Amino acid sequence: MSLALAGCAFALLAWLCVLVAPLKPHRVRERLEPAADSPADLGGVTVLIPARDEAPLIGRTLAALARQGRGLTVVVVDDQSSDDTRGAAMRAAGADLAVRVVDGAPLPAGWAGKLWALEQGLAAVERPHVLLLDADIELAPGVVPALLAKLREHDATLVSLMAELRCETFWERLLSPAFVFFFKLLYPFAWSNDATKRTAAAAGGCMLVRTAALREIGGFAAIRGALIDDCTLAAALKRYRPPIWLGMSHSVRSLRAYDTLGDFWGMVARSAFTQLRYSTGLLLVATVLMFLTLLAPVAGVAAGAVAGEPWLVLVAGAAWLCLGAAYVPVVAFYRLPAPWALTLPLAAALFLAMTWSSALSYWRGRSASWKARDYGRSMQGG
Repeated sequence: MSLALAGCAFALLAWLCVLVAPLKPHRVRERLEPAADSPADLGGVTVLIPARDEAPLIGRTLAALARQGRGLTVVVVDDQSSDDTRGAAMRAAGADLAVRVVDGAPLPAGWAGKLWALEQGLAAVERPHVLLLDADIELAPGVVPALLAKLREHDATLVSLMAELRCETFWERLLSPAFVFFFKLLYPFAWSNDATKRTAAAAGGCMLVRTAALREIGGFAAIRGALIDDCTLAAALKRYRPPIWLGMSHSVRSLRAYDTLGDFWGMVARSAFTQLRYSTGLLLVATVLMFLTLLAPVAGVAAGAVAGEPWLVLVAGAAWLCLGAAYVPVVAFYRLPAPWALTLPLAAALFLAMTWSSALSYWRGRSASWKARDYGRSMQGG
């Protein structure tokens, strides 16, 4: 029991450090919500949307863009879709929104599909600002003007907003907030937004970029093989011309549904081992740290109760409460009750399993796959 007590004490200390550290990566402090709806001139912005088999969602995405302001233009790259993505996009165009659909060419070797679609669309962009928007992202009125204002306020090269993920089914409520929480711990927003720090992160669903800077770094060809394309692009732009800025918003919503555990598993496992740079050592370190900080407290409470060890129950319970307290700000952002924060260890166990699943697939020679496309092992580490 002394070993279990030591592990739980480590977890307690770790979460106390998270809670009291000036960085406070668990907090939801970096926020951007649009002001009251007002006319805006968006003649300097082109929205670039890569779309592959997005016919069910692209209409809602474009309808939301039509409510952003005057002069906005949209380039949709139909990336070899097997459904009527092109038709759905054209039907969504109207007097309030100019939409151009580019027919995507076959995917060349060494390119990730999304980046190849964006590269083709970039050739059609002539305005000084380009909003990189996923086809499943719905913007509330005023978001694009707010992004422009934030870009100018910070004289930034990139401004990005993490979309509010769907949180309706049990699996979405369990995993969506936890996904955001772990991302925030891995990439502290305060560090990413600090021009003096090397940390760089972005949320690929919604990124406003200076077109000239994007072209200066070589366009999307500079990161052509990256599967974690948003953070890779953020790092390249921050090296070229800091600062960049990343925040969260209720006004940027993902329409993508993850109704089952399998849906979420596929999304995470696709790039989880990539995040660890395909390193077995980093995988083992991550496994030990996740077990000690997130799983040991729950196991300690159970083991201490069975064995009649009150000190183990006390320390493990305190660690569990502290990790829950750290999770509360994100849980509150997703409008869930505070006690839901105590489910974080269960979500962590599932994310750890997804990461090992990603590693096992890599070791077995299986390439990453997304939307019926397989990516060779040679490009997955980009």
